Amino acid sequence: MENLRIDGQRLWNSLMEMAKIGATPKGGVCRLALTDLDRQSRDLFVAWCEQAGCQVSVDPVGNIFARRPGRNNALPPVVTGSHLDSQPTGGKFDGAYGVLAGLEVLRALNDGAVETEAPVEVVVWTNEEGSRFAPAMMGSGVYAGLFPLEDTYAVTDVDGDSFGAALERIGYKGDRQTQPVGAYFEAHIEQGPILEEEQRTIGVVSGAQGQRWYEITLTGMEAHAGPTPMARRRDALVGASRLVGAVNRIGHDFQPHACATVGMMQVHPNSRNVIPGRVFLTVDFRHPDDARLAAMDATLRREAAAIAEEGKLDLDLKQILDFAGTPFDSGCIAAVRAGAERFGFSHRDIISGAGHDAVYIAKVAPAGMIFVPCEDGISHNEIENATLEDLAAGCQVLLHAVLDKAGAR
Repeated sequence: MENLRIDGQRLWNSLMEMAKIGATPKGGVCRLALTDLDRQSRDLFVAWCEQAGCQVSVDPVGNIFARRPGRNNALPPVVTGSHLDSQPTGGKFDGAYGVLAGLEVLRALNDGAVETEAPVEVVVWTNEEGSRFAPAMMGSGVYAGLFPLEDTYAVTDVDGDSFGAALERIGYKGDRQTQPVGAYFEAHIEQGPILEEEQRTIGVVSGAQGQRWYEITLTGMEAHAGPTPMARRRDALVGASRLVGAVNRIGHDFQPHACATVGMMQVHPNSRNVIPGRVFLTVDFRHPDDARLAAMDATLRREAAAIAEEGKLDLDLKQILDFAGTPFDSGCIAAVRAGAERFGFSHRDIISGAGHDAVYIAKVAPAGMIFVPCEDGISHNEIENATLEDLAAGCQVLLHAVLDKAGAR
């Protein structure tokens, strides 16, 4: 096992080939969940896995599992992976790196004719981003028993298309039953600036901060922009604008570590000479301290109610996602740290500022994550970038961690 190495160039080539699917002019990708482009990326992954001798299966929410058998297939598998769906203006490494690093681990095991004691699986989780169907991380959430399957099928996008119908249309509604996981590892670009600024190659992820997502609708009354006096208006967009400012202020007031974002807004009727009568917007709160996150929640509700009352608006505030800060498994963390040390990679412990499928899988299995730097900490952007060398280093550490948990002969 001492000389077993992944092939960094092969990993890079796979990433670049996958990036052709949904490629955007600025070098990123647009592969929204359960679209034809998502299907194409899934088809390519399945083809590569079958070429590597894997058994491929799909569960009812569309998660894909590629299994490399072990010596004792009665043991729960060691699983690694991530997602292939993207943001509308996403980068080519977010998610795809974790999936294809897992595939490269399987290829390296094949190259070395290594037999693991437990089977090893690579997974593609469905709709991690949540950009088409909300909330995020639906596939892993259903797998972990946090989201009812039928409720997930019923979720619709902005055009009214349901998750269930879209999943059937692309042909990835399977029947694999949920199975226990021996350990789960997810390799990912950091999506932040810390590793690059400190010139560290590996982030040993100790956990992820908590998140709360909200969908808010403010309803006033449409009226003519000319004849309607200012004092008589019930302008939903004015209220929404004030709420955006309040969300931003909450993010600043709960430093350090707090993040607060309004990422989506829909104005009705969206006509230049009509006072807006209804505005829908989303709010994303994050903080590693659950008590501080709860205080942010209380402040939002108080501010939103006051804004609605002053503007004579109706307020509908729904919380659609709530998970506490998640610590990862100490044994998985130790396996990642040992891999970084074994191969001489500079490393540091780090908390994930983003949500990942590992957060939900950590609720049902031992889980850990590996971060590598990304240029200027930029992600969810077409210019997202990472180096071949750093991606290969993270994959090498992933190989070590998988072998640590799966055993090898």
